Amino acid sequence: MQGAISRVCMVVVAAILNHPLLFPKENTTITGQENDILARMKEHEERIRTEQTRLELEISKTDQEVLNSSFDCYGWYFWSALSLVIFFTIEVCRQDLIPGEAPDSAEDEGGYTNGGTVNAKVLDFDKGVLNKFCETSFHPFIHECGRVQEFVEGFADDLLESLRSICDRDVDMELEDFVGVGSMFESWRVCKPPMCDLIVPFVTPEPYHFQFQLWCGASSDIPIGLQGCGRIKLTNTSENYLDCLCGTTNLGEDMLCLLHNRNDSAKTNDHALEKLLCSRNTTFLSKDQVMKWFQISVTRAWGQISHKYEFELTFRNLDSPGALKIRFSSGKVIVLNITPAIQLEDSDAYFISHFPCDTGNASDIYWHLSFTVYERNLLKHMAKSLPENSCHLWCLQLVSFLHRKQAGLTGMSALTNYHFKTALLHLLLNKSPSAWQPQNLNQRLQDLLGFLQKSLQEKRLSHIIIGNPLVPAEIAVPRIFQTAEPINLFRPLVIQRQIYAKMVEHFHEMLKNAAVLIQEYTPHFSNGDGHHGFNHRVVH
Repeated sequence: MQGAISRVCMVVVAAILNHPLLFPKENTTITGQENDILARMKEHEERIRTEQTRLELEISKTDQEVLNSSFDCYGWYFWSALSLVIFFTIEVCRQDLIPGEAPDSAEDEGGYTNGGTVNAKVLDFDKGVLNKFCETSFHPFIHECGRVQEFVEGFADDLLESLRSICDRDVDMELEDFVGVGSMFESWRVCKPPMCDLIVPFVTPEPYHFQFQLWCGASSDIPIGLQGCGRIKLTNTSENYLDCLCGTTNLGEDMLCLLHNRNDSAKTNDHALEKLLCSRNTTFLSKDQVMKWFQISVTRAWGQISHKYEFELTFRNLDSPGALKIRFSSGKVIVLNITPAIQLEDSDAYFISHFPCDTGNASDIYWHLSFTVYERNLLKHMAKSLPENSCHLWCLQLVSFLHRKQAGLTGMSALTNYHFKTALLHLLLNKSPSAWQPQNLNQRLQDLLGFLQKSLQEKRLSHIIIGNPLVPAEIAVPRIFQTAEPINLFRPLVIQRQIYAKMVEHFHEMLKNAAVLIQEYTPHFSNGDGHHGFNHRVVH
């Protein structure tokens, strides 16, 4: 009996060791492997059946001699059951592990991943449809943008001049000329109503000055979660009067110090500016306090000039100090964002109270540093080397259009046009100028959407200016920002998982609906010139 059991074990071991899954044939195609495996399995099955028949005959003879041994009988049942389990396990593994039968973990032929997500690289829009859509949707807006900019600049000059006239030059902030930034001034804004973004720098009156503390400074104590931020300290230079003769000596009523006004000491004692703009019990500028001061000042300034204009001016968002809406009697609306800012020394970087990627978690004394002026200059600089009628702005306009329409379908998300512009600038810096020929619109649109999709998957989108060695020297980025560690714009969003998950879902839905949205908004002409369809249709 023991000999019979040993032979059964040898058969099982031989079957396992000779199983094709353990030692597959190399250098064969997937189809060849599959046919070879099936043939070998059949051969092994026939061999095992023959051996099993022979063993059964031998065992039946042996059983006559051991009828009184219940232990040997139970042992036979045990080994038979074990053999069946082993063969069953091998068969299950064969079904699961044969090459070519497992689902593809990357993409299928339809452009979908195993999670049902559209692959941006497979979206293949018809060139005729894209060109017709851009011509009918974006070209008319170019002419309107010029008229809107001219009106907004004139109105902003008038409003800021009125604001300066009502400010107390001794205790109030001094406003400088505005700077136009954003999509309207970069010629890619496509949404209605028209929206203009203006940065209004302000400076302190004497004897106050600003001291800046950056996150990338040598001795910075700013938390790592606030990369791209800084603090602004309000300092009073009148505290240094003891170093001057007028601070220690009575010069008399007829003597004046050429460095310090005799009223400076009185103003310093009042600490009016600190109370007006700084966070409580600190000398750091408060975003909330500045917003409140600016909003009140704008309201008073508009009250002085409103009789000159035949339109209605309202605040459309009380959480943003300069978010204004102009409504004409005809019903036409223009959106205007006037953002108070503080210029970082003599650079083109500005501290602003609100930022497009801000999730609202930053402390009141930490200001975001905006590089929008550098980004605008970079976009203009790159455009100089691009071919005539290049498709780079059309790509940005198309993605912005799809994003806005998807937001109307499924609601807003943390994904913004600023992310799209950053992705485009990365592509402009990494691709040859000749790649942006107008006839390459389809490919470049795929590249832009693919870049965004990969960035969302990797949960990283690097800031285009900070720590980017590819930015040309002509942009004149300060060295402290050139050598700083790159900032991940997605980092504050990734930390908030629900917000990031919704943003990813929004983008995936946007890809699925891209073809249908563009098709719906492309004019259809009966002669067939306007509609050619798509090579790749995305199903809802």
